[in-house]
Amino acid sequence: MIEITALSKNFVLHNQGGAVIPVMRDAALAVARGECVALTGASGAGKSTLMRMVYGNYLANAGVIRVGDLDVAQAAPRQIIALRRDTLGYVSQFLRVVPRVPTLDVVAEPLLALGHERAAALARARDLLGRLNIPQRLWSLSPTTFSGGEQQRVNIARGFAHTYPALLLDEPTASLDAANRELVLTLIEEAKARGAAILGIFHDEAARARVCDRVVDVSGFTPGMIN
Repeated sequence: MIEITALSKNFVLHNQGGAVIPVMRDAALAVARGECVALTGASGAGKSTLMRMVYGNYLANAGVIRVGDLDVAQAAPRQIIALRRDTLGYVSQFLRVVPRVPTLDVVAEPLLALGHERAAALARARDLLGRLNIPQRLWSLSPTTFSGGEQQRVNIARGFAHTYPALLLDEPTASLDAANRELVLTLIEEAKARGAAILGIFHDEAARARVCDRVVDVSGFTPGMIN
């Protein structure tokens, strides 16, 4: 479902004489349906960069990033937008939403964008917010006013609202207490059971051992600096 071949990425520091930093070279990995693969490596090794390339936020310098039938590395913007709407979900560490939009609408939005009836989309949002222990009194408020842990759970609810065939997860259990951590891991297990291909960053070793089938150390894809 997710297949990366010969992937390379450089950053150019235009304010430092055009210095070139090669952050990734010849990266290769695959994630099958129903599988969860964890990215590991020291800070700065390229875990987040790789995830952003898969999502289409960063352009690759070379290589193939295939998600389903689409090569993200060569895709047009409209194709990437469609991929994110239909196929590839992304749960980042930080919730980014339009202020003053109610939490219920924030979570339901991915389903509404796919054309689901509003009543069904809101019902799914209510179910997820309830499962993730977001108090009902908060559902009509903007999540921009919530605590960090509450925002993270809203972000997870939004990311799991649609049954994406592929998911990117960036530290999904970070800063959660034991009860809420358990709820998130259960959601991941359910996604795997329905056949989702999941690629994630899991610094929580116990969570990684529970839900991840394999570990890929991205340090092997990180070259030295060239000028």
